[in-house]
Amino acid sequence: MNPFIFPEESNSLVKKHLSQKICKLLEQLNTDSGFTLEKAIHSGLKNPDSAIGIYAGDAQSYQTFSPVFDPVILEYHGGVENLKHKSDIRELDLPVLDPEEKYILSTRIRIARNLKGFSFPCHMTLSQRRELEKKIITALSCLKGNLKWNYYSFEHADKKELKRLETKNFWFQKGDRFQDAAGINSDFPKCRGVYLSFDKQLMVWVNEEDHLRIISLEKASDLSKVYNRLCQAILALSQTLDFAWDKTYGHLTSCPTNIGTSMRAGVHIQLEKLEQKKELLFQLIKAYNLQIRGTRGEKTKIENAVFDISNSQRLGISESRIIQNLHAGLLAIIKAEKSL
Repeated sequence: MNPFIFPEESNSLVKKHLSQKICKLLEQLNTDSGFTLEKAIHSGLKNPDSAIGIYAGDAQSYQTFSPVFDPVILEYHGGVENLKHKSDIRELDLPVLDPEEKYILSTRIRIARNLKGFSFPCHMTLSQRRELEKKIITALSCLKGNLKWNYYSFEHADKKELKRLETKNFWFQKGDRFQDAAGINSDFPKCRGVYLSFDKQLMVWVNEEDHLRIISLEKASDLSKVYNRLCQAILALSQTLDFAWDKTYGHLTSCPTNIGTSMRAGVHIQLEKLEQKKELLFQLIKAYNLQIRGTRGEKTKIENAVFDISNSQRLGISESRIIQNLHAGLLAIIKAEKSL
């Protein structure tokens, strides 16, 4: 048996792949920052319904604990045995998906980034969070044009201002019980905040699950415009920030499900007819490597036939290819909706 006892009802990937042999191999190891196997799997031990059950405490975690991270990543992402991840952040020019605005209600693309040389959020001290926040604020202050505006600290901003941000869904809440058990919520809301561009179409979350969540969004269906804004922000921030990167796994994130591009690009789309023909919808979703979430996000229900449709691939595929696949898939879905 494992010296770490998982709940009997747990079906997490870490429980599946952390054999007694691997456990003995890894349980005495730690990264240079002091992150251990016990800390990595604590969330999975505490939450029987965890699907993954393991977090990285720093970039080195993926190497130090590779005997368990690698099979978890392989099973979740699939087909990446001989992978060398390549990034391709470049602007695209794709036709507007829904020019009549009949189906797509909004478009949102986000990526996660962690900074090289810092522990990841589940393994940070308060002083490290403060140092990181200052570094990120300095980088954000260099954004120009439509990307420029203001940073709102959860710790120091006016309460009325924060309430306004929360009402408009620009705010992020304290992490869920999975993140809490991993240590991601430590010191919340200290050293957390949101950066908003002047037009409110670029948003950057600081010290959520990862150091940075960079989000481009608008209530329209111009996928290229939303993506190109994100590209501009990433390339500008890359001039002053050095992101954690691995030649095999690409951009490294706290949760191994987000490594690679760490991108989730999606839309809220109303499909009243396909809601009644879900078998056809799921065929299209599978054909274009997409996924469906509930109207209000993961683990929520579909309301008023509004689906959250996004990419399912993040590792072993480039950012631009994700956008192109999503565009093609949404065109096919809209065509099917019209035909019914």
